[in-house]
Amino acid sequence: MSLKQGIAALTIGVALAGAAQAECYADYKAKQDNPLRLHYGVMALPDTACTKGAAAGVIAPRLAREGWTLLNVLSIFGPEGLAERKASAGAYFLSF
Repeated sequence: MSLKQGIAALTIGVALAGAAQAECYADYKAKQDNPLRLHYGVMALPDTACTKGAAAGVIAPRLAREGWTLLNVLSIFGPEGLAERKASAGAYFLSF
């Protein structure tokens, strides 16, 4: 293997490793009953839960521990989407 091929292989390997460890977040809606309370939140997810279905399986139990019920997962996104959602999520921004 030449030096150029070695550098190219190393570059590809680093890029793939970075993609495999990409950060994953979801925004969601949740509720509590008696009295009815609703909230919009943002939660960090493990890399294995970066689809809406998988995210719901992670989010619902985290919320349930605090007495909340997951209504729906709105979207899955990377770190580039955090800033635009922070104000809307307020106290529920990365709190679970």
